Amino acid sequence: MNENSQSHAGDVVVIHGHHIGEAERTGEVLEVIGELGHEHLRVRWEDGHESIFYPSNDAVVRPATKGRTKR
Repeated sequence: MNENSQSHAGDVVVIHGHHIGEAERTGEVLEVIGELGHEHLRVRWEDGHESIFYPSNDAVVRPATKGRTKR
């Protein structure tokens, strides 16, 4: 995740697999906690589980797409 970027509720978090054959993990940002450069996120993962997530180099946050339906 880029230090200059800012996440928003509705954005999509993608965590790339750490091992060959390991699937990506995706989730929806529900809330941004902390300050720019020190953000952590409340995320609802694709399995329905919610957690506080501290983004690192293996995570990409993609902007929310218009017209996306909420769960």
